[in-house]
Amino acid sequence: MIFVYLAILAVVARTLAVDELRPVLPAYLGLELAYLILYTLALWQLRRPGWLLHLYLIIQCALVLWMQSLWPEFDFVVLLYLLLVYQVALLFRDLTRWVWVGVLILLTGGSLIYFLGLLPGLAISLTTIVGEIILLAFVISGQEIVATQLKSQALLDELQVTNQQLQQYAGQVEELAAMQERNRLARKLHDTVTQLIFSISLLTRSAQLLMEKEPERVPEILMRLQRMTADALSQLRSFITQLRPPA
Repeated sequence: MIFVYLAILAVVARTLAVDELRPVLPAYLGLELAYLILYTLALWQLRRPGWLLHLYLIIQCALVLWMQSLWPEFDFVVLLYLLLVYQVALLFRDLTRWVWVGVLILLTGGSLIYFLGLLPGLAISLTTIVGEIILLAFVISGQEIVATQLKSQALLDELQVTNQQLQQYAGQVEELAAMQERNRLARKLHDTVTQLIFSISLLTRSAQLLMEKEPERVPEILMRLQRMTADALSQLRSFITQLRPPA
């Protein structure tokens, strides 16, 4: 953005340096100041409506044409058209941008041909027109690079959000799997160990009753109790092993 004001300053300095402009110097400086004010408003004024931008450009083009008419031989002023191309490239998009660029190129070449003649006008305007096209391409490529970077950043943010969601989902799946495993072990515990303990309790009660009536059968029951107790302990060790988290 600084180069814009440096270019305008260069035009002003050249205006002051040309002796032939002395008779119209106040008018030139006033028009250049008005151009600078409108240029600044167009680029920096916030929340401006579209019609106002077009009005700024129309007035700026009129100011440049006015300066050209004051002393046509001062062809340095056509640089102001180039700066307007930069302004258009920043402010507009798509068809509106290209229409205005076409208008400014026609004004650059047409005004010089009108004031200086066909061959001198073409010779001077072609350099400026090439500069306008190069500047336009530079701005568009810069905007495309910025747009690509923004898209890449948005995609990266989206991927990060998706990754976080996947991690949350993975945690939920892991928690659900652990819950299902606990439920399975609980059912298995109920179906095996609980039944064994219940059977041990019944046999123990039976042994107590047989101690009084048929003591000779008690050793057999005790052997069964020992086997069932060992089986229950084995089942409990297996469940404890399954409940341990993996190393």
